[in-house]
Amino acid sequence: YLWQAWALLKVTATPALLMAIPIGATVTIVTSGFVAEVGATALLGAASGVGVVRQGAPLTAGLLLGGAAASAIASDFGARAMREELDAMRVLGINPVRRLVVPRFLALITIAPMLCTLIIASGTGAAFLLSVGVNNAAPGGFWMSFGTFAKSIDVAFAVIKTTVFAMIVAIISSLRGMEAKGGPRGVADAVNAAVVVNVVCIVFANLVITQLQTTFFPMEIA
Repeated sequence: YLWQAWALLKVTATPALLMAIPIGATVTIVTSGFVAEVGATALLGAASGVGVVRQGAPLTAGLLLGGAAASAIASDFGARAMREELDAMRVLGINPVRRLVVPRFLALITIAPMLCTLIIASGTGAAFLLSVGVNNAAPGGFWMSFGTFAKSIDVAFAVIKTTVFAMIVAIISSLRGMEAKGGPRGVADAVNAAVVVNVVCIVFANLVITQLQTTFFPMEIA
């Protein structure tokens, strides 16, 4: 379990950092022109809080899990299936689900909040630097508006979303990998199918959770 958590964290942490910075910068660039026209540059922090925390961070983490982590898991299981390791384990009385799937499932659940937190911190930091350095926003005004619109419940839902995405990725990737057939091409097809299905399921799961959050925890000014 610990080895799997470390291995999956290594393949997702660096891409998460690299994706979080342009996401925070993009949110700032998109909103800076509008708020500058109405003379409300202090609200750039609010836009970053709503954009990065509520949607950007969980979706980015989910897509990374559905891409990098899913590829690693599906290819590993596919290769084991081609070498008939899974059948050999069953003959020996070892349940492949308990021995192989469960550790990866728990590992993804463990690293999901870490990735989400890393993306929130990096994306918000990039938005802050761009707002202050390029758009001449006041540092205090940025953080004040950020704290006014972004609340702890938003961070909690971002972590919940990412954890749900990790569960989806672990189950689908393991299933597609274990069902791989037809040699190396079958492994490649399993990896491709795992990534595509994961991305689609993550987008729909994000829609459902966002709707629940909006219904029961509507956005309010702190």
